[in-house]
Amino acid sequence: MTDTVRLGIIGFGTQGSMYAQFITDGLVPNMVIGAIADIAPEAADAACSLYPAVPVYADYLELLESGEVDAIVTTVPHFLHPQMGIDALSRGIHALVEKPAGVYTQQVAELNAFAATHPELSFGIMFNQRNNPLYVRLKEIVDNGEIGAIRRSNWIITNWWRPQGYYDQSAWRATWGGEGGGVLVNQAPHQLDLWQWICGVPEKVFAKVAYGFRRNIAVEDEVTALVDYGNGVTGVFVTATHDLVGTDRFEILGDQGKIVVEGSKTATVTRLKRPERELSESMDMSDVMKLFMGQLDATELYTTEVIEFDSAWGAQHAGVLENFAANILDGTPLLAPGSDGITGVRLANAIHLSSWTGAEVSLDFDEADFLAGLNDRIRSEKLFPERA
Repeated sequence: MTDTVRLGIIGFGTQGSMYAQFITDGLVPNMVIGAIADIAPEAADAACSLYPAVPVYADYLELLESGEVDAIVTTVPHFLHPQMGIDALSRGIHALVEKPAGVYTQQVAELNAFAATHPELSFGIMFNQRNNPLYVRLKEIVDNGEIGAIRRSNWIITNWWRPQGYYDQSAWRATWGGEGGGVLVNQAPHQLDLWQWICGVPEKVFAKVAYGFRRNIAVEDEVTALVDYGNGVTGVFVTATHDLVGTDRFEILGDQGKIVVEGSKTATVTRLKRPERELSESMDMSDVMKLFMGQLDATELYTTEVIEFDSAWGAQHAGVLENFAANILDGTPLLAPGSDGITGVRLANAIHLSSWTGAEVSLDFDEADFLAGLNDRIRSEKLFPERA
């Protein structure tokens, strides 16, 4: 046993080079760069220049066969994550996949099933927001029942503004065949994961989605989704890439309190002294008038706490890398098990499918229906091969 993990970075673009820098800067003390792979000559040349002592490969399979790595991270286009994860695990190499775990549930389910046959290997996903101390604390509050049973949740996350030039920079970006979708698969997977991580997985979704609404692209740049958890519990998710000012506001209403998060930085937690229905039934109209006129002592009804954490840039990603290495070295539980990646992909698929059919869609939808709809759109682009 050693005290470090040799990481193979597959894809030396923005994310891959950032992870290499984190390791070089000592932010991931239990990890070293074992090798780098990138099919693009310019990226491979950049890796050679920055890390002359690190082996660099044009083919990721050569990296997997090199004996230079104990684990890999897949910082490549979304469609490639599942197969690369399987290829690594089949060679006894631990796998950390980037978000999203894939584009459609069928391929992610294959990855999860294969990983389950190798429990001796670590399989994680880069859900770095699960390492955000604010959301860790909010999950504790919800799980502990401090705001009671959830009745409704809403997340408006529109601070993903992207100009047309962002989409024009590469041929695969914002295409069905190259990227697999727009804001749901590129910018918003972390929020789709956190929403379900904290509030639970919904049963059904009805969505209104705009494709190429404010940008010259084929995929979605605005989404409004209404989800149904059963028993009258609902949620709303709104996201877009054309709001220059942008909003990030997450609300969770419970029957004994409420959480309001602004900017993913500050949370206001209100805890009722008694369940809301009990308060309602105990008040007569004179109490209601006093409440409306500000004459009722609010501290008799609820307490308010403001929670705010400082989080250095890069600390969340580096923390996931460190945790992944620790899981390999000593069995430390994973912050984000790789098998969890299918949850966000399933919800994104259901949102797309609902918008394509104009109907409410169950979260246990027929995977073949979604893949058929995706391939219809890939064929219409005439840019990339269909997916199997």
